[in-house]
Amino acid sequence: MSQRIAEVERNTLETQIKVKINLDGTGKSHFAIGIPFLEHMLDQIARHGLIDMDITAIGDLEIDDHHTVEDVGITLGQAFAMAVGDKKGLTRYGHAYVPLDEALSRVVVDFSGRPGLSYDVKYPRSSIGRFDVDLFREFFQGFVNHAGVTLHIDNLKGSNAHHVAETIFKAMGRALRMAATLDARMADMMPSTKGLL
Repeated sequence: MSQRIAEVERNTLETQIKVKINLDGTGKSHFAIGIPFLEHMLDQIARHGLIDMDITAIGDLEIDDHHTVEDVGITLGQAFAMAVGDKKGLTRYGHAYVPLDEALSRVVVDFSGRPGLSYDVKYPRSSIGRFDVDLFREFFQGFVNHAGVTLHIDNLKGSNAHHVAETIFKAMGRALRMAATLDARMADMMPSTKGLL
């Protein structure tokens, strides 16, 4: 099996971002983004997805976190698209339910080649620390647009905003891990009746 590693750089007038991932890693992560709560959430994807992840970003945080959060999602999506390659032998679909105390979320992903986001999350408050929870949707939209995945995110219950966010990102890691796993029975077959994803 060839290594499923990708490195992507994205440079704009608003952000300079570098992402490196290994889909067959052990969950090691390093982040220097400047947005601590986003780093904490990305660590959940890495650890629960067993995806090695290294992300550095310089963004216009003096304005707000929007551009950096969105562009990290875009660049991470580009890295996933590169790392899965032609998708032959891919499990393709992944899903996870993750609880944390009173909170419960479900994430379902399909490496379909078609970007689509269904996001049904109502946070009990508008910010977690200084992090604006509206930016999570921007992160996931950027990710799906550039990873070429269909992603359904549903928070089923939760009264603590931190718990809600954490269940989503842990479930995201678990769902990505399942979907990105290579299926030995599929070998070099494309997981689609179309023959192309």
